[in-house]
Parts: sequence; structure tokens; C-alpha cells
Amino acid sequence: QVQLVESGGGLVQAGGSLRLSCAASGRTFYAMGWFRQAPGKEREFVADIVGDNTRYVDSVQGRFTISRDNAKNTIYLQMNSLKAEDTAVYYCAANENGRGPYAYWGQGTQVTVSS
Repeated sequence: QVQLVESGGGLVQAGGSLRLSCAASGRTFYAMGWFRQAPGKEREFVADIVGDNTRYVDSVQGRFTISRDNAKNTIYLQMNSLKAEDTAVYYCAANENGRGPYAYWGQGTQVTVSS
């Protein structure tokens, strides 16, 4: 069975850093990414890595970096210069190819940035 397990969330002061991890099992994924949902807001795309291509939402460009370790079937989200507005539950997502919507989702990890 496909499973995505996030880790690395926590509480950090504004300007600080966190590194999220998402370990995948059950499949080999070509596309993996991160979404987030803040209280009272809709889920939004944050970043993904499709093959060797990366994308970021404008609000995190230059602050966040997505990467992957293929041997571990794991992706990471290095988050630097965190802002209060980054506070959200962060969800890992995966697909077996680089086309279409994401099909598999993790349970989420809470990131809280205090100002």
C-alpha cells in the first residue's frame, strides 16, 4: 500500500528554519511535492519536484528548497527565513508521473512560526 509519512514540523521563531521530510513507500514516484493549509484557508501548492525540475509558489521562492533522495524514496523541504504567514499544516503529495493531479497524500505535519 502506498504511504507517505511527513516529519520535521514544529514551532520556530520568525526568521528561523525547519526541514521537513516525506518518506514514501509502496511505489516509485516521479513527481512529489508539498502543499499547505492554514486555519480558515484553502490548501495551496508550495513546491514540487518532477524529475529534475522544481517549482515553487511565489511566496516561498528564494526561501524554500525542495530536494529528493532517490535511494531513500524521500523528499525534503528546507524552509529558511520563515514568516508567520508560513504557519500551516504541510502535506506531502506524490504521483507516479509528472502529469495530472496528485493522487497520494500524507497526513500532514504542523509548522508554526511565531512572530
